[in-house]
Amino acid sequence: MSERVSPQDRDVVARQLGRTPRALTGVAHRCPCGQPDVVQTAPRLEDGTPFPTVYYLTCPRATAAASRLESAGAMKEWQADLATDPELAAAYARAHEAFLATRDAVDVLPTRASAGGMPDRVKCLHALAAHSLAAGPGVNPIGDRALAGMGEWWSHGPCAAPAPDAAPDAAPDAEGSGS
Repeated sequence: MSERVSPQDRDVVARQLGRTPRALTGVAHRCPCGQPDVVQTAPRLEDGTPFPTVYYLTCPRATAAASRLESAGAMKEWQADLATDPELAAAYARAHEAFLATRDAVDVLPTRASAGGMPDRVKCLHALAAHSLAAGPGVNPIGDRALAGMGEWWSHGPCAAPAPDAAPDAAPDAEGSGS
């Protein structure tokens, strides 16, 4: 379950991404440093365009760690594992269904595509790691593998320094979405 997005969270995510976040609806996971590292997004952008991602990895250090795994060939290796390990393939298919159930609870899109290549491909470790962080261990086996291989990206402290004019006691965001 995602937390409400505070103005401070929105600011941190914008600094992490280097742009204003789109379709932001909640903080789905916090890094051990306390900052958001996964956000939940609406199934559609503000203009109605389908946006099936749902969970978005925002921490640049976590993103870099996932990219290193992709560059090292983890996706190809884990794709091969899906083809030869029926239990892994079944668990990955269940992760896909769990992902779709979360998305469909907000809005049903015209596509059954989910994230990261689920249910039969390993396409984006960023999306799969984000799903694992948001859903918790044991839900997405490929996302769990990605997290195990990403190391402790948070070990050097927060990735986004506070904005110089950040107001510590700002009122909660009344909107709750979009930006």
